[in-house]
Amino acid sequence: MPVDATAAYDPDNIFARILRGEIPCRKVYEDEHALAFHDINPQAPHHILVIPKGAYVSWDDFSARAGDAEIAGFVRAVGHVAREAGLVAPGYRLLANSGPDSHQEVPHLHVHIFGGRPLGPMLAR
Repeated sequence: MPVDATAAYDPDNIFARILRGEIPCRKVYEDEHALAFHDINPQAPHHILVIPKGAYVSWDDFSARAGDAEIAGFVRAVGHVAREAGLVAPGYRLLANSGPDSHQEVPHLHVHIFGGRPLGPMLAR
């Protein structure tokens, strides 16, 4: 069920539980600002999720409340993960859903990194 990107943060969402170590993940990268791991239901040969370690519901929430170091660290983590996965030369797609119209399913900001094959048009028509 899509979530309201303006709703209060739910500390029991699946990504919060992964951050606390209650649910395992196939970790790709971790630093003080971000955690990256393989999606359990990949939509492309490479499908990695990158989440900030702070409690942010959406990109809007993150951009409004996170500190400069947190924002820079998260953005750098996304780039690092894409480079380490070897996706820069062939290309990749970043996707961050925000709110019900985008079909955001987990109320914790996350960026999808898709790659490993031609991905087609940006939006379904």
